[in-house]
Amino acid sequence: MKLSIVYTTLITAGLLFFPFSPVISAEETSADETPAEKIAKQAERLEDITVQATRVDKSLYEIPASVGYVDKDDIQYGRQQLGLDESLLKIPGLWMPNRYNFNQDLSISIRGFGKRSTFGIRGIRIYVDGIPNTLPDGQGGIDTIDIGSTDRMEVIRGPSSSLYGAAAGGVINIYTEDGPVDAPFIEGRASMGSYDFSKFQLKTGGQKDRLNYLVNLSRFNLDGYRDHTKIENTLLNSKFRYDIDATSDLTLTASVLDKPIADDPGGLCKTSTVGPTCTGVTPDRRAAQFNNNRFDAGETVEQQQFGLLYRKSIGDKHEITARNYYQFRDFDAKLPNGPAIGVNGGMIELDRFFLGGGLQDAYTDSFFGHRNRLTVGFDIDSQMDERKNFDNLLGAMGALTLDQDEDVFSWGVFLQNEFSITDNLELTLGVRYDEVEFEFTDYFLADADESGSAKFSEWSPQAGLLWKVHEAINLFGNVSTSFETPSTREFASPVGPGGFNASLNAQTSTNYEIGVKGLLPGRTSYQLSIFRIDTVDELLPAGENAGGSVFFTNTGETERNGVEAGLVFRPLPGLDVTLNYTYSDFEFTKLIVPGPGGGSFSGEKIPGIPEQTGYAEIAYYAPSGFYGILDFQYVDKVYTNNAFRRNSGALVTQGDAADDYALLNFRMGYTTNIGDTEFTPFFGVNNITNQEYIGNIRVNEGNLRFFEPAPELNVYAGISLTFR
Repeated sequence: MKLSIVYTTLITAGLLFFPFSPVISAEETSADETPAEKIAKQAERLEDITVQATRVDKSLYEIPASVGYVDKDDIQYGRQQLGLDESLLKIPGLWMPNRYNFNQDLSISIRGFGKRSTFGIRGIRIYVDGIPNTLPDGQGGIDTIDIGSTDRMEVIRGPSSSLYGAAAGGVINIYTEDGPVDAPFIEGRASMGSYDFSKFQLKTGGQKDRLNYLVNLSRFNLDGYRDHTKIENTLLNSKFRYDIDATSDLTLTASVLDKPIADDPGGLCKTSTVGPTCTGVTPDRRAAQFNNNRFDAGETVEQQQFGLLYRKSIGDKHEITARNYYQFRDFDAKLPNGPAIGVNGGMIELDRFFLGGGLQDAYTDSFFGHRNRLTVGFDIDSQMDERKNFDNLLGAMGALTLDQDEDVFSWGVFLQNEFSITDNLELTLGVRYDEVEFEFTDYFLADADESGSAKFSEWSPQAGLLWKVHEAINLFGNVSTSFETPSTREFASPVGPGGFNASLNAQTSTNYEIGVKGLLPGRTSYQLSIFRIDTVDELLPAGENAGGSVFFTNTGETERNGVEAGLVFRPLPGLDVTLNYTYSDFEFTKLIVPGPGGGSFSGEKIPGIPEQTGYAEIAYYAPSGFYGILDFQYVDKVYTNNAFRRNSGALVTQGDAADDYALLNFRMGYTTNIGDTEFTPFFGVNNITNQEYIGNIRVNEGNLRFFEPAPELNVYAGISLTFR
């Protein structure tokens, strides 16, 4: 750890926050709320929190698992609103390196799961307003998630297959704001910043008779810190809830995405001495990879998604929920395949239709005189992809190389029972059965018919115990299991360019966890978790086939041991302090690399995950309407790879890593009312100490292009106007 980096960052933090101390002591009153009302409003953030992590409403502190939570203040106030990582950094156990590359989804890992993917999100299930943003094959996407209208996010850390299906690392639940019931509003928000950043937002919401509504339209543009990182993105997000009667309601959610430009700068080698076509972080960390420029690497996306959620209470015992959803996605991409000059790149045309639904009933009653809640239900999903690949002739479309349909069908049934043994001791038992079927139909027969199919079925049991030792102390423990199937792109044949790898199995994990959490007097919230996860049949990249696609094998077994600690406390009215720490000792207990010079490489660290991370935040919300938030993040070094073979066939063993770093960010704003108009200017500085660091690692990249540099010091500013 470079102590000079940390010392410089902390000294700068003190100098930056000190000038605002007179403001913190002010006792001014805004036009519409007294100081006491404002302080009371902020104090609510540390009250008991009800979440839906277990698919039913329950106190966060009464769930026998590690669950994190961030609210609207954390997500929206003064944020640049570039990605979910801005606010989810407050939750321990999550690793979300921002690659500042909007061609690729934000890299998300929970307890080490999710980092094997160079695109999309794997091993973690994502839901928005109860509707899945994760496909039946396990791939997730977040490009349709609208930060500007997000009310709260909940994160389950650890295997969650007993309730949610294939979810090795955990679950992220995201919820859109409701419209205010007292007075409708229209809000305009505009922000601009470094690297030609701009984001404009128009939001409206309210209540009309039985109809509650929220609609948000945003436009996002960024040229980017590195060359060839331009992004243009327009997103419409809406939610309409109709109260049918006092016991039932129907919610419609709809989102429309238009992303015509999302350039991909690629990863860089450590230095340019690796090869003539391998651009290095040294000498130019802002450069795009050589071949990414040559082949004009990037993507365009159009997507429409619709969801229906029906809820019905029957007496005081039954809570029924039914869901139905549809997604249409058109995806075109240009890929920089091939490390050498003269080798064609690739192009993808993908048309996707995803639909599904589910039904559940939560039945609450007494059982032998004890409180009991039984939740049963099922989910069913279908994914239909039409995929064509072409040669990429320096940005122009070449010959067809792949034409196939990729269909995935999954269904699962689940049961969970929460039984109160005593008033202070609750036992949770759950189990789920899933089947996932893959079918690939090959229409490009120049290299023979390489159609194929696979079917996976898994039981996922779970048991948890929560003991309320004291009003402020809740001890918990659980044993849970998970499985994770290959995605459609991980079935690539080792031979290629088409084909199907029928030898793959689902990887399975078992999680053992104990912890403590609670609310202490004086409004202090805390969580501590200690866990071990054993995984067998780990899906790992093994090389690249003749078509440039990475193929996978089940050649790994891993052991993950970790500690996650989080603390939020209020030393003064309106002043919140957040601290968290994550320790991750993740290693391969078995790692087989075949071929000359290969063998067993047991004991290697799982790449892409820092061993230690820490986060600290000081947030002040003054009665005057001013708020200021200072946050600090420390990240340990990150290994780039496990032992693997380069595309050239050469063996690469673990050793290279991105250096550790410490970051300091600050944002502030001021909210005041002029008549019925709320006026909020805001300003932010990222990477105050101007660190040169690596934002993301492309794990096991076959040409050693591991590194994606992040921006140095950058700023943004904006204003929002709300009319009521």
